[in-house]
Amino acid sequence: MTTRGIVLFAHGSRDAQWREPVEAVARRVSEQAPDARVRCAYLEMVSPDLPAAVAELVAEGVESVHVVPLFLGMGRHAREDLPLLMAELRQQHPGVHFTQALTVGQEPAVIDLLARLAVQPPR
Repeated sequence: MTTRGIVLFAHGSRDAQWREPVEAVARRVSEQAPDARVRCAYLEMVSPDLPAAVAELVAEGVESVHVVPLFLGMGRHAREDLPLLMAELRQQHPGVHFTQALTVGQEPAVIDLLARLAVQPPR
């Protein structure tokens, strides 16, 4: 059986509270996929970065890594930075199978959820 890893990849912030929603998603993913090893990774300002998170998973025996960009838009980071990072990871870990999801903001289910939240009455 292939051990799989899932990396939730977000921008990062100096504000420690900013990480809380990302880590909450990681906990939910772990609950829904108990067979997977789940990590958070950040582009800048906080660690671990994507290469460090992947290296940790590989050290644990993960054979495939699915990277989920937690970006609402397809900006420069998702369009330019992430593909370069993914190419570097494939070179550094040739025995690992890498896949990448669409940015979450491109997913119809996320768009629908955000629309539903926008039209809900204020709490």
